[in-house]
Amino acid sequence: MAREQAPVTRFAPSPSGRLHAGNARTALCAWLLARGRGGRFLLRIEDTDTARTEPGAETAILEDLRWLGLDWDEGPDVGGPHGPYRQSERAALHAGLLARLETAGHLYPCFCTPEALEAARAAQRARGEPPRYPGTCARLAPGEARRRLARGEPAALRFRVPAGRRVAFDDLVRGPQSFESDALGDFVVRRADGRPAFLFASAVDDAHMGVTHVLRGEDHLANTPRQLLLLEALGLAAPRYGHLPLVVDAAGRPLSKRTGAAALAALRAEGFLPLAVANLLARLGHRYPDGALLGLDALAAGFDPAAVARAPARFDPAQLERWQRLALDALAPGAFAAWAAEAVPLPDEAARREAFLALVRPNVLRRRDVAAWAAILLEGRFEYDERARAALAEAGAGWLERAAAAAAAAGDGAAVPDAVAAATGARGRKLFHPLRAALTGRTGGPALRDVAAFLGSAECAARLRRAAAAVRGRGEGP
Repeated sequence: MAREQAPVTRFAPSPSGRLHAGNARTALCAWLLARGRGGRFLLRIEDTDTARTEPGAETAILEDLRWLGLDWDEGPDVGGPHGPYRQSERAALHAGLLARLETAGHLYPCFCTPEALEAARAAQRARGEPPRYPGTCARLAPGEARRRLARGEPAALRFRVPAGRRVAFDDLVRGPQSFESDALGDFVVRRADGRPAFLFASAVDDAHMGVTHVLRGEDHLANTPRQLLLLEALGLAAPRYGHLPLVVDAAGRPLSKRTGAAALAALRAEGFLPLAVANLLARLGHRYPDGALLGLDALAAGFDPAAVARAPARFDPAQLERWQRLALDALAPGAFAAWAAEAVPLPDEAARREAFLALVRPNVLRRRDVAAWAAILLEGRFEYDERARAALAEAGAGWLERAAAAAAAAGDGAAVPDAVAAATGARGRKLFHPLRAALTGRTGGPALRDVAAFLGSAECAARLRRAAAAVRGRGEGP
């Protein structure tokens, strides 16, 4: 049996905004397919739609991909034998291929205005027909078309779809697919302003860059038969296509750059680790036998596009938090300290810094959690949450004052819980809830004895007195 060719995959984003979880998942899957089978991964920027291009978006996309842990063998920043890697810089190649198609009779000029095209689509929808180009300009006499072009009338170029063909291919994700050419309609390959259309530029760039496997969203499925016909007309090798189900939010809406939904930049800013995000994205619709946190190499080794489910994949923030917990737990102490230090300045004194990190590590998922616990434990700056207020009110100001006196007399922070228990007779919930609420403003969090030890008996006593004052209404509380 012949050995399977090592795949060459690509990711080809448009620089129209930051990456969201949906297109980041597409990039990751293409990378996993290449790396898991000893292949190559290319990056191409599809920037011909200047109206949608945002300044700085290309740089931001590259930063997001690198943050996720992806690298590429060829691309706009690293070069390679198949450049240029910005579509806008490939105009000469595109023009030459369009000329070949036109000479061979595969193209014709289309003078239809956007208003006329929309009216035709509306009429088709009213008749219950799928919208497609009705072939208006395909029936123009060559002489008339030349005269209109000579007058400077704007015209797009359309590809003349051959009639009576069945276009079939084996989708890497969805299996065998088949389309009737008569249902496709002649499609635009060059816009009236001279820019190449996505269908054309993307297909020929993949062929000229040697791409063998294209993974993309299922919203491109209907483009595939058209691109296969294009490449056939040019005599270019077609890649194998695979169409991933869309990633949707909790309401079932596809994630979008326009809404900023689950943007990688936002996840980065919150402090999510790239490995946590990668484990979530790789498993959107794809099952791995091991439910543990996996490195990128292991994710690549276990990735198979044929194992991707066809139903839309829901981006679940709760699952992301699960992977974040595992990723944080896997960090070495120094790496966790560096992650936490991005949220807030840590204590200069090494022992206190290490004690703080050990105390909060099981209780944080985002950088804002680190900042919140730093305010509570290092600065004494917090507000009582609803449960804490209820616990303090139930205990009463008198109990809190007796607890404060016991804490001050304890001398050692770790001894404060036992000292308060002895002075007040409280046990269990009636001890731990009001004591924790007074010390941290919360009824949950790090182990109470560890919190008291970190604060010390004098600070514990001061916080208990402030809590008593708050209950009595003589102060605002911390």
